[in-house]
Amino acid sequence: MQEVLSKTDDPKAPLNGQEYYELSLLDEENDLGTRYCDRQAHAEWSDIDGQIMWDQEETDHFRILNAAKHRYAERRLALTEKGFVYSDIDLL
Repeated sequence: MQEVLSKTDDPKAPLNGQEYYELSLLDEENDLGTRYCDRQAHAEWSDIDGQIMWDQEETDHFRILNAAKHRYAERRLALTEKGFVYSDIDLL
């Protein structure tokens, strides 16, 4: 699962000043079995580069899927409280 959260759902809003967060919940196979990865990355417009730049990646790994889902929900709630209430998943 992967989603991008923003503070606006207006497709005509200028990119300058916009911020985004990407939340991902992925499973990774390895020799020991499945490991679940919960990732959060931040992006914002860079005037210097003239594009959206990704930074501040945070990743947690879990052996239990429910623990990874719980962490994902915690991250999503914290971002919602900061005003990132619009998800690209809601637009599908």
